[in-house]
Amino acid sequence: MIETKSYPPGVPCWVEALEPDARAAAAFYRGVFGWEARGPGPMSGGGEYFVACLEGDEVAGIGTLPAGVTPHWATYVRVDDLERTAARAAAAGGRVIVPPVDASPAGRLAVIADPAGATIGLWEARAREGAQRLNEPCAWAMSALRTRDLDAAGRFYAALFGWTVQPFDAGPGRSVLYRLSGYIGGTPQQPVPRDVVAVGIEDGDVDSAHWSVDFWIDDLEAAVGRVTQLGGSVVVAPHDAAVFRRAVIADPAGAICSLSQLVAGRLAGAASA
Repeated sequence: MIETKSYPPGVPCWVEALEPDARAAAAFYRGVFGWEARGPGPMSGGGEYFVACLEGDEVAGIGTLPAGVTPHWATYVRVDDLERTAARAAAAGGRVIVPPVDASPAGRLAVIADPAGATIGLWEARAREGAQRLNEPCAWAMSALRTRDLDAAGRFYAALFGWTVQPFDAGPGRSVLYRLSGYIGGTPQQPVPRDVVAVGIEDGDVDSAHWSVDFWIDDLEAAVGRVTQLGGSVVVAPHDAAVFRRAVIADPAGAICSLSQLVAGRLAGAASA
């Protein structure tokens, strides 16, 4: 388990589900992960916002979907100057989708798109630095970019956040690790460097570039069973992937995320390889 109270600029810090019915989504994820929903509070654009908690610690958000937006899980990266980072995104070939907006008392946010159209949030913290638990069952583990052009993505995120790129063998196809020099996260036992902040996957078949969100789980098959019982669906059935047993699921509104179970014995083998 990783407990964190602060994030340096350039590190993904928060995830949230944007849903047509935030209350129904909060009930669904309570059934899947055992989260307690704190709230609701108001959203700046209207609607309700719940903070999902695990044993009292904040782990994710669930908010009302803005008009015209498809239900999805969003990732936010910590920044120290929202306006300057949004301007840098535009200068690097991206677009500002949601200009800087106040989300008091938690902080301020903006949403940008990279040159391929993948959207990611920017977060300037006040009361909420970000997720208070990471890398444990029922908590957020990692966000991953799927895109047709990893090289172009690497240049953009280097200019925006200072990320560097390291090739990574994650199975079929080309994958990379995004690293932030000087950052220390994760655990000493993990099979990737501790300055890794995200993953990139090149996929020539992807319809549109996007960021996805992965949660750790202690029993994948049981979690998938809860998903279907609660009205969700299985997008990709449970399968082996490196040190994990993994599945991709959709909640009843269609927001997609992945679930990963660390398989006993595989982590030690990967770390010593």
